[in-house]
Amino acid sequence: MIIAAGGGRNIGGPEALLYQGDRLLVERVLDTVREADLAPVVVVLGAGAEEVQATADLRGASVVVNRAWGTGLGSSLRVGLGALTMSAVEAVAVMPVDMPGITHEALRRVSALPYPDVLVCATYGGLRNYPMVFGRKHWPAISDLGNTDGGARPYLLAHREEVVDVSCDGIADGSRVDTPELVAEWGLSVPSQRVPAS
Repeated sequence: MIIAAGGGRNIGGPEALLYQGDRLLVERVLDTVREADLAPVVVVLGAGAEEVQATADLRGASVVVNRAWGTGLGSSLRVGLGALTMSAVEAVAVMPVDMPGITHEALRRVSALPYPDVLVCATYGGLRNYPMVFGRKHWPAISDLGNTDGGARPYLLAHREEVVDVSCDGIADGSRVDTPELVAEWGLSVPSQRVPAS
């Protein structure tokens, strides 16, 4: 599941409309998920959803829109998990679109235990971060946190003894692009900053 719903108020535009070169970052993240051989893929849009759907090539993914994206990450998780409930999927790997340093190697590593009772977090320098894997058994309780901005973190804290930590040091970067400085550092841009071709 790719969460691409945030408004990106600190970076000047919706996260799903970040560009890396001439492609939307959400397209590049989708490529990363495909390289990890994870399927089915759900992309959760929110802010800027209509523009993303009109411009992004998201073929092969199920696209759902979180109309309540402004309430925080929890509501996007609820929408995305809801889209998967009718599938036979036993566990879901979750990654936000604003973490371009996540690699297919990291996704494969955290997804090595695709069981219905699993909770997995990637770690960087010993700190838990994305990608995360939620077994199906945990989906209802995580969905119940839909009105929180902390996403699944309260649930993970309450079940800390069940969480499997998987180090992704050396194979991925767990930085979130949440400041203009990081946008520039990663070579990203938002539509308002793009210069049209002459």
